[in-house]
Amino acid sequence: MTDSHDTLPVPADRPIDDPGLPEHAWRPTDVDPAAEKRAERQVAGLFGLSMVCAVLFVVAYFSLDIGDNHTTFLGMGASTLALGAALGGTLLFFGIGIIQWARKLMGDHEIIEMRHPARSSDEDRAATLEALNLGLEESGIGRRKLVLFGIGGAGFFMLAPAVVLLRDLGPTPNQVAESGVEGAGLERTIWTKGMRVVRDVVGTPIRPADVEIGDLFNAEPAAIFEVDEEGHPLIEGVELQVAKSKGAVVLIRMDPEDNNPGPGRENWDVDGILCYSKICTHVGCPISLNERKTHHLLCPCHQSTFDLADAAKVVFGPAARPLPQLPLAVDEEGYLVAQSDFTEPVGPSYWERDSQADTSKIPGEGDSA
Repeated sequence: MTDSHDTLPVPADRPIDDPGLPEHAWRPTDVDPAAEKRAERQVAGLFGLSMVCAVLFVVAYFSLDIGDNHTTFLGMGASTLALGAALGGTLLFFGIGIIQWARKLMGDHEIIEMRHPARSSDEDRAATLEALNLGLEESGIGRRKLVLFGIGGAGFFMLAPAVVLLRDLGPTPNQVAESGVEGAGLERTIWTKGMRVVRDVVGTPIRPADVEIGDLFNAEPAAIFEVDEEGHPLIEGVELQVAKSKGAVVLIRMDPEDNNPGPGRENWDVDGILCYSKICTHVGCPISLNERKTHHLLCPCHQSTFDLADAAKVVFGPAARPLPQLPLAVDEEGYLVAQSDFTEPVGPSYWERDSQADTSKIPGEGDSA
């Protein structure tokens, strides 16, 4: 072996004299093949321990109970303890393996690069490629198959905890739709034919005479306020949150002559009273900032603006689709009700959503609430 300081070329335009570097000290792994092999096995072993810990994380995630009947260990939640220890071990052993690889097996020669113009010369580019190839060679990644397989396997297994933890972001859309929760899923809400539109917070039903031209207020489906004979809510917990978050609407009244209904929506208003989803079709912010004279509804998050007098089409901002409209009618007692659920998904756009409503779901002229 030769000292790298003896082999590196000395640039002719060196700006200062060589300040002098200490004599290169060879490591045991540089001069002793047995020590080199031993270090290689140590590094591969550390990557192997990282893989084992990643597998233990997945096993602990699915095998240890949480909640009311959680598994305990030394008086602590076994799941939390096991997940933390396993994930910590995964990262710790991987990190130590990388450090040991760099300290014992990678080349430790010092490489210098002189300053040069913004555009490198062809000679400099060739020298850069040569230096990169030298670094690749000194890392030993090409000839140390055991280390290569070790780091590759550890890196792959480290993805397992990340993938498993994605499960905690919540159920998939299909799981939500099949959960039995009323109005769950991407394509439907709790609104049904004949359900009353009630004021938000207080839950009082609304007659057309209660709404004056220019008024806009927040509303919800009546089902979220229903109670049983003992006064207990019929919808609670997750089901209530799903119903409220997706069923929220805004109700506005304008001069019927100002309303330009979309195709097939001629009977969706009641004397100029229109109902639209309160959830912005950009990223789902709640909106209710109303410009009374223009009938524009503004989202406070990113300034998407919808023209409620023109089927809630987007007139400004990043939103890509109009607000879904809830078709309205009046029941036998004179209160505003929905003719049906929304005919298109509410909320932000997603990859399978059509830009127009499904006209096959639009209530016919002869339908009654």
